[in-house]
Amino acid sequence: MNGIKSLHNILLAFMLITLSSCDKEPGDGGSSEIRGTVVQRDYILFPGIYTDGPAQELDVYICYGTDDNAVDDRTRTSFDGSFKFSGLRKGDYRIFIYTEDTALTNYGNQVPVQVDARIDKNHSERNLGVLMTHAL
Repeated sequence: MNGIKSLHNILLAFMLITLSSCDKEPGDGGSSEIRGTVVQRDYILFPGIYTDGPAQELDVYICYGTDDNAVDDRTRTSFDGSFKFSGLRKGDYRIFIYTEDTALTNYGNQVPVQVDARIDKNHSERNLGVLMTHAL
């Protein structure tokens, strides 16, 4: 009987060590959030005269990790340009929006504006501040 009890205790200890050493990848299922605001710059006379205002109903994308640019989720900005991604685990993230190409290298095309962010602890909030998009 002692042999079975010892084997049971060894298996239980092995399972606990194995489960506790698992590192979770970035993504949903956590308790943290990333938020920010998108401001749209509308050019009246390019490049010098413009107005700034909240970018309403604009798509904001998130990639879980920064190794590739595969989109894992998307949200839209609110009436005031704000956005947030909730329920995130610790890890690295890439957030991006699309904007008009003001460098005029791809005239008529949109280019990404991206920000990398790290969540270091659970139950935390990472504020990216303002992301700028442009309309020519």
